Amino acid sequence: MKIELSGVFAPITTPFIDEALASDQLKKNMQVYKQTALSGYFALGSNGENKSLDDSEKMKILEVIVQEKEKKQLVMAGGGYESTIRTIAFCRKLADAGADLVSVLTPCYFKKAMTDEALIGYYTDVADALSIPVVVYNAPGFTGMEISPKALGTISQHPNIIGMKDSSPYKYSRYLEVCDTNFQLLSGSISALFPALTLGAVGGVAALANAFPRMCCQLFEKFKTGDLTEARRLHFMLSRMNNAVSGRFGVAGLKFALDVAGLYGGIPRRPLLPLKKEEIKLIREDIDASNILDLESNGI
Repeated sequence: MKIELSGVFAPITTPFIDEALASDQLKKNMQVYKQTALSGYFALGSNGENKSLDDSEKMKILEVIVQEKEKKQLVMAGGGYESTIRTIAFCRKLADAGADLVSVLTPCYFKKAMTDEALIGYYTDVADALSIPVVVYNAPGFTGMEISPKALGTISQHPNIIGMKDSSPYKYSRYLEVCDTNFQLLSGSISALFPALTLGAVGGVAALANAFPRMCCQLFEKFKTGDLTEARRLHFMLSRMNNAVSGRFGVAGLKFALDVAGLYGGIPRRPLLPLKKEEIKLIREDIDASNILDLESNGI
């Protein structure tokens, strides 16, 4: 059965208390998210502080998300490592733990050696070895490299590589042009969702959906029903908020937005630093000025 990626996915943040994984707080957040129109979750991604977690913590996080999600919601789990053999081994664990599909970041440590041939071989080998579908994760802001349209065009034809989460700076049009017609592209932020949808993307993974899931889903729903005027208005509002929160202050800013929204955010795991008082003041002022909390609570 083909997995449809249509809609908004929240890249779930990882709660910590005194640097330790806070599973109960994650569970409470999930109990809120499952009541929204979110299509699913991106577990163990960048906003989940994937690189700051050990494998045991990753499996505990995935277990909570799988247990607490609504039945119809999908779980996409981050499983990429620098070697093909380790990526396959960990992705198999994710599949056994209930992930519906895996997101695989481009290897980047030996970036000069990550030619089209190397990346095509990497993704092909991973996809061939897994029982669940693979989604390419293109995130040059983190990796310092991006997959080429030529390489993506080739791997998009693989039957077990069903899509890509694209966090490149607005280059989705190049990818959509060369991909197989069944390949599903997800924008990597709420700021890119509306323009990407107009070109053929199927949805997006939106950091802001952690704090304001209903409003992010509203944007997608308005677009799908043809209310482009309202979708455009929501695009501008949510893009401004996204830039003010995670765009400017990263994971720490996003987690504070969760706290303001009545969920559990907390502070990131070191070496990431918590927000300074003046930064907290700036985010709170932007949230208050936008009226997004009232809109979110009313589901408007």
